[in-house]
Amino acid sequence: MNDEKLYNVLRKYWHYEEFRPMQKEIIDSVVAGRDTLALMPTGGGKSLTYQVPTMAREGLCIVVTPLIALMKDQVDNLRRRNIQAVAIHSGLSHSEIDRLLDNCVYGTVKFLYIAPERIGTELFLMRVAKMNLSLIAVDEAHCISQWGYDFRPSYLRIAELRKAHPEVPILALTASATELVTKDIMENLGFPVPNLLRSSFLRPNLSYSARYTEDKQNQLLRLVRNVPGTGIVYVRKRESTEQLAEWLRSEGITAEAYHGGLAHAERSIRQEEWIQNRVRVMVATNAFGMGIDKPDVRFVVHYTMCDSLESYYQEAGRAGRDGKRAYALLLIGPDDPDRIVARFDQEFPPLERVKDIYDRLCSYLQIPFGEGKDASLMFNIFDFCAQHHLYEGMVKCALKLLQLNGYLTLTDAQENPARIMFTVGRDDLYRLRLNRAELDPFIRVLLRLYPGIFNDFKPIDECEIATWSGYTIDRVRELLKRLWQLRVIRYVPSNRSPMLYLHEDRLAPSDLYIAPETYLRRKELMHERFEQMLHYAQNEEQCRSAVLDHYFGAKSEHRCGICDICLEKRRKERAQQGERQADEEDLRQKILQLLGESPREPQSLVRELTGSPERLAELLRELLNQGEIIQTEQGTLKIRPR
Repeated sequence: MNDEKLYNVLRKYWHYEEFRPMQKEIIDSVVAGRDTLALMPTGGGKSLTYQVPTMAREGLCIVVTPLIALMKDQVDNLRRRNIQAVAIHSGLSHSEIDRLLDNCVYGTVKFLYIAPERIGTELFLMRVAKMNLSLIAVDEAHCISQWGYDFRPSYLRIAELRKAHPEVPILALTASATELVTKDIMENLGFPVPNLLRSSFLRPNLSYSARYTEDKQNQLLRLVRNVPGTGIVYVRKRESTEQLAEWLRSEGITAEAYHGGLAHAERSIRQEEWIQNRVRVMVATNAFGMGIDKPDVRFVVHYTMCDSLESYYQEAGRAGRDGKRAYALLLIGPDDPDRIVARFDQEFPPLERVKDIYDRLCSYLQIPFGEGKDASLMFNIFDFCAQHHLYEGMVKCALKLLQLNGYLTLTDAQENPARIMFTVGRDDLYRLRLNRAELDPFIRVLLRLYPGIFNDFKPIDECEIATWSGYTIDRVRELLKRLWQLRVIRYVPSNRSPMLYLHEDRLAPSDLYIAPETYLRRKELMHERFEQMLHYAQNEEQCRSAVLDHYFGAKSEHRCGICDICLEKRRKERAQQGERQADEEDLRQKILQLLGESPREPQSLVRELTGSPERLAELLRELLNQGEIIQTEQGTLKIRPR
C-alpha cells in the first residue's frame, strides 16, 4: 500500500492534509503486518491509527474497548463520515447481536466495537472465524497487564481472536504504560517480536503546577478567576462534588457536580451543559471525562491528590487538546499524603475480610451455594455498601481481587436491556389459571423468540416482541408486568447499572482461594505508584513535563519552560542575571573612580579590586573599546580626557 492511498483516505473521510506526529509511523507498522504497541498521550489521535489503514484496504477491524459510552461515540462519529460501524455490548438483545454479527460476516461493516467480556462467548468466536478481518485494535491496552493500574482479566481473552486469525496484526493502544507494563502487554497479546512505538508524552501547551496549601479554596478561586474558559475540578468523594460546586456558585461562577450517584439522565444533562459552555466548571469524581471530546478545556484542577501518575496524567491531559495554552493544577493539603496512605490500608482488607465480602455479596444477590456460574446480574455497589455498612473503597478492592482470581467480573455502568426468566416449569405453565385468550399468544411469542428462558435470565427486545405479537411496546410492558405479578416470570425492566458476571458457582468462604502473591503484589504496586505521585508533587528541581515523560519511559531531558518549576527557575535566572549586571556596574564605577584619581597599571587594579582577574580584564577591554579609558605608552590606564 502506497502513501498516496493513505493520504487520500485521510483527506476523503477526515478532511486532514497531514497526520499528527507518530500517527504515520504507527500506520506504516500496521500496514506492514507487524504487531504494534503504540503509546500516545491522551488526545493524541489514537483512533486514526487503526481507522485509516482499515479504510485503505479490504476487510473489517475489530476494536476492543471497555467503555460502552466511548464505543457509541466512535460508532456515531464514523457513521457521520458514511463509514459502516457497529458496536456490540450488553445493552443489546440476543437477536440484535445475532443480526449485527451477520452484517459483519456478510455485509459492508468496516468497524466492529466490542467489550472484552464479549470475546469469550461461543457465538462471537464462531462468527469471528468467518469474518474477513484486516486488523485487531485493542484500546486501553494497559488493562491486559496484571501490573497495569486498571488490570481487567477479561482482556486476556483477546488471545482467543488470534487463534481464529493468526495472520491478522494487532494494534494495541494506550495513553499510560510504564516499561514493565509495555512488556507485559506485548507478551499477553503474543507479539512474535516486540514492537513499541512511543510518542512523546510532552504537552508543550499544558502548564503543570503543584501547590502545597492550607487554603485550597482560595487557590482554586484564583485560578478560575484568572484563567478564562471551561474547566474540570476533580475531587475524590461524591459529597465533595456537590459542596464545592455550591461554593463556586456562591462565588458567582457557574458550576455543576458530576458523580456516579446521579441518575443517568441528570448526568447527561449536566455534561451537555458543560460541553456547550453554559456551565464553566464541572466538579467531578474520576467518573467524569472518559470518552468526552471537548478540546477547549482551559484548566484541570485536582483538588485532592491522585493515587497514581497514570490516572493523574490522563485526567490532567483533558485540558488543552486544541493545542492552546491550558493549565493543570495539583493542590496538596498538609495531611493529604497521610490520608491517602491510610486509605490504602483501608482498601486492602485482610484476606479473611475479602472472603466475608464475597459471602455477603452472594447473599445480597440471592445466589444459593453451588449455583450461579455464568450468571449476569445487575449490581448496585452503593446500595450493597449501605446495607452492610461497608467502606466503598474496601469493597471495590475486594471485588478487584476476586476478579483477578477468576471468580467474577464487574463492568462499568452501562445500558442494560430488559431481562426475563420463567419461574415455573413448562408443564406447570399450562396448569396455571391465566387469562388464556390474552396471555397464551403472548407467552408463545416469548418461548419462540427466547429458547432457554426457563433456565436462566435472558435479555429481551421489547420492540421485537411487539413486532411478533402485534401489540404496542407499552402493551408488551404491561403484559410482562402482569406475568411478573402472577409469579410466572421474573422481569427486570431495562435500566442503567453495572453488571456483575459470575464465573464460578458460589463457594463457601473457606473454599475461596485468593492467591497471596496477587494480593501482596497489588498492594506493593499501589504503594509504588503513590510514591511516584508523591515524588511528582514534592519535586522542586525537575521540569514537571519531564518527570511525567520519564515515568512513561522516555529519556528526553527537555524542559517545557511553562510549568511552575521551569517558570521559577527562569525567575531565579533573571534575578541572578540582574544581580550580576548590578555587580558589574558597581565594579565598572570603581574602576573609573580609581583611574580618575590617578593612572594605574592593570596589575594594580587587580590588587585593589575584588572579583576575578578574568572578569576585571574583560571589563577593562570593554572600557577601552568604548573609549571610556585609554592606555598610555608606558602601559598605564587612565581616563580619556574630555
